[in-house]
Amino acid sequence: MSGGPEAAAGPYDLPALGWNDHFARAFEANAGPHVVPGRVGLEHKHIYRVLTERGDVLARAAGRLRHRASAAVEYPGVGDWVALRLVRGETRGAILEILPRTSRFSRKVAGDLTQEQVVAANIDTVFLAMGLDADYNPRRIERYLVTGWNSGAQPVVLLTKADLCDDVEGRVREVEALAAAAPVHPVTAMAEGGVEVVRRYLEPGRTVAILGSSGVGKSTLINRLVGRELLRTGELTADARRGRHTTTHRELIVLPGGGLIIDTPGLREIQLWEAGDSIGSAFPDIGALAAGCRFGDCAHDTEPRCAVRQAVEDGRLAADRLESYLKLQAEARRFTEKQDELAILEKKRKAKVFGRLLKRMPPKGG
Repeated sequence: MSGGPEAAAGPYDLPALGWNDHFARAFEANAGPHVVPGRVGLEHKHIYRVLTERGDVLARAAGRLRHRASAAVEYPGVGDWVALRLVRGETRGAILEILPRTSRFSRKVAGDLTQEQVVAANIDTVFLAMGLDADYNPRRIERYLVTGWNSGAQPVVLLTKADLCDDVEGRVREVEALAAAAPVHPVTAMAEGGVEVVRRYLEPGRTVAILGSSGVGKSTLINRLVGRELLRTGELTADARRGRHTTTHRELIVLPGGGLIIDTPGLREIQLWEAGDSIGSAFPDIGALAAGCRFGDCAHDTEPRCAVRQAVEDGRLAADRLESYLKLQAEARRFTEKQDELAILEKKRKAKVFGRLLKRMPPKGG
């Protein structure tokens, strides 16, 4: 396991890490000699640092878990609770099972592959950070919100670098109009007020994640919450140990004042993964207008008597907001179609394998 994360800390109080009755019940089916519960604190090339009552344990997925894993989502992610079999004393282990998640923030992996990448698991609050500088993009906030609502966590919008904006109140009003039930907070990472906003959502056992573009101020906020500069990449590579500070991985950080926070690499663009009803949650204004459409399945494109397009013509709905909504809906449809295609191909593959096995079987009575 050289070059990967190093076990260094603990022991940990499980309830302070977010352990509760939900995970305890799920763990019962995996209980056995030398099997303990733990929470994934860091992942690097399928090597995991798992936080347990006995301290940090370095682990890999057990053979049976790797065998079942046909996609990245079936491997553990940062924030996951797992059943861990200890080997080589108590500093090494094998992950036997991922306990059922209460929430997960996911995106489609980059490129043409139709696979899910779990950015953070079992989070209570997901902070969607965007800078009030050149990073500001309302359309990206809408995309973040769709993914945030779909995660099962409570999304909160952080508008960072408020000190660089001449009209903070105007920006806040604009984002509040997009964010529906998600709170919106303007913050300055270097100011104590910005830290206090995040602290409101933190208490022992509660987990938050901060997502946003590189340079938006996530690391600064986390360093202030921890109370010191945290060299997070120092545990992963030799280059990092020589002083590289760029966040290139996800990590669960236990805060000294209680609570946990997951830091992530910069995410400028998020490709949707199973948007489900979350598009409606992110665009409640369009959903309300759609109730007045002539057709119940109106796509708000070319159908007659579309109340949504009429609202755009009347100036009650911004044209670019409808455009963003339609773009996300089209992306979600393409994703579903791709998933259906892959399911059909997988079914055909299994049928061929089964057919070959049948041909190899000796005839009855032979």
